[in-house]
Amino acid sequence: MLDYIYSISPIDGRYSEMTKEVGNYFSEYHLIKNRIIVEIEWLKKLAKIEELNIQLTTKELEILNKIIEGIDLKQVKRVKEIEETTKHDVKAVEYYINEKFKENNIEKYNYLIHFACTSEDINNLAYGIMIKQLIEEVYIKNIEELIKIIKQKANEYAKISMLSHTHGQNATPTTVGKELAIFVYRLNKILNKIKQEKISGKFNGTVGNFNAHMISYSTVDWLRISKEFIESFGLENNLYTTQIESHDNICMIFSEIKLLNNIILDFDSDMWLYISRNYFLQNNIKGEIGSSVMPHKINPINFENSMANVKMANAVLTAFTENLQISRMQRDLSDSSMLRNIGTAIGYTLIAIKQSVIGMSKLKVNEEILEKELENTPEVLAEAVQTILRKNKHENAYETLKTITRGKNISMEEMRNFIKQLKIDKSDKEILLKLEPKNYIGLAEQLAIT
Repeated sequence: MLDYIYSISPIDGRYSEMTKEVGNYFSEYHLIKNRIIVEIEWLKKLAKIEELNIQLTTKELEILNKIIEGIDLKQVKRVKEIEETTKHDVKAVEYYINEKFKENNIEKYNYLIHFACTSEDINNLAYGIMIKQLIEEVYIKNIEELIKIIKQKANEYAKISMLSHTHGQNATPTTVGKELAIFVYRLNKILNKIKQEKISGKFNGTVGNFNAHMISYSTVDWLRISKEFIESFGLENNLYTTQIESHDNICMIFSEIKLLNNIILDFDSDMWLYISRNYFLQNNIKGEIGSSVMPHKINPINFENSMANVKMANAVLTAFTENLQISRMQRDLSDSSMLRNIGTAIGYTLIAIKQSVIGMSKLKVNEEILEKELENTPEVLAEAVQTILRKNKHENAYETLKTITRGKNISMEEMRNFIKQLKIDKSDKEILLKLEPKNYIGLAEQLAIT
């Protein structure tokens, strides 16, 4: 195996430590392994069909299970050796199983290997198993880790007031925690949709009609058998297909992962901007360097790296959603090579998620800067004053505040002097005179506790 420094892709090179989980579920090795599993499990399923009159002994069943249990790098490499001759990856799996049957003196069952199947029957289930495991056991775990750290920070900073910025301009105050809680809510919303999605599978022959099944055993309930077999892998039965499974369900999942990635991109962008305004301070980690010539710098490199990898992931995910659902007539091979890149999309996504987690772990809020900025922008109280004027039935409340605040930076003293001369209810005036930008936060603190 080549040293990672020779890798073409940073997924297997520079960031291999961050993406090795993907390789444990999605690779050529795992594709071949799952093809073997599907083929043998299908034979075992056939053996249970009364009409086929197959009498598998306990010992023979043990042999089949041991073939599955014995799949390792050596076995997979043997399949690749056979493929060098066949130039057909699924047929190579069939021939490999033939060899294993001969080794174990059960070659009398060779006729049942790949019985009534097309290659896509094997492939789509193998991919379905891989995608399901990768999403459930790797992707979801990592995105939940990001949500967890953002939620912790949201709760920790729930009470810390911060100036908002709409259109890049000073706006109504909020709290740091509430702005972070927004991302917790958004990420969870899409993640819950991903968790609910089902991956479909088909096992209905060359063009989806059970042609070979029916011509050989017309009395068998192949619809039931196929459904049971697909569902045994935790997949959803898709009865209506051409030669290939339509990929509609996985495209929905890929679309949702892309939407979630966009939220990460939005989050990274905001964190980058907050850091640039000194709202957050980054840990000064000994030995790390921010610039080759500017020694004072601590760059928000993790968030920048996350943004780049989100864009790479989304480029691949977009290619999936724009192409996988389209197959000319009963099938073409345009989906085949594309499906092999699913691990690439999740790999880039995983890097982005982990970089955001690292970025968040390095931050602490800069309360001094936040408080000072709020003190210097009393004009943001204009919303509060004009709303109280409306409450007191004043005409032109908005215009009145616009005259003294639009495009201006007024002092707190000027704001209070203006409030003192207002003809409004005494209790309302007292509220306004006590009001400061740092405590004009509405329900932000309550909303921050997620």
